[in-house]
Amino acid sequence: MSLFKEIENTISTLNVETITDSRKDTLKPLIAFIQTKVDEDKDVRLNFICTHNSRRSHLSQVWAQTLAYYFNVKNVFCYSGGTESTALFPMVAETLKQSGFKINIISETNNPIYSIKFAENAHPVIGFSKKFDDAFNPASAFAAIMTCSQADAGCPFIAGAEKRIPITFEDPKLFDNTPQQAEKYNERSLQIATELFYVFSQIKS
Repeated sequence: MSLFKEIENTISTLNVETITDSRKDTLKPLIAFIQTKVDEDKDVRLNFICTHNSRRSHLSQVWAQTLAYYFNVKNVFCYSGGTESTALFPMVAETLKQSGFKINIISETNNPIYSIKFAENAHPVIGFSKKFDDAFNPASAFAAIMTCSQADAGCPFIAGAEKRIPITFEDPKLFDNTPQQAEKYNERSLQIATELFYVFSQIKS
């Protein structure tokens, strides 16, 4: 039941002390949603939603699934979607690879499908860009976690969502084609990982 060693090494560097009190308040509704489902012995479905489903929503989906596994929180199923579909941005896959994930492209198209593995015997996260209401995603009984303010503002209603939780992150896209690109993507990935580490560390099973 262990993660790949490189991912464990990455997780060991995360410091929840860097999370401000106001940010912890932002994370509270997600902790409460997960805890309620765990207490009721129900599946925990989390759909991370951003405008293009290309960067932040994927990083959030992958880290949430990984950290649920790490903390042994059962029956957690993580998804992602956008208000439109584009493609998973290649730098996101590269950033996850640097943190120890094993990534394969299983379908080469304009919107490639990725297998993203975090442990030898765990089901991989299937990463590709899709709308939040795509048939691949749950239709009901899920939390819609809005990872960008644009999607939060542009999606006043998410059909089937039991709860809507805005947890927005700055877009690393701002640094595309700059010398800081790799550094900024990694910074955003580790921020997301740190905050989701905190979330799952609070869950009592």
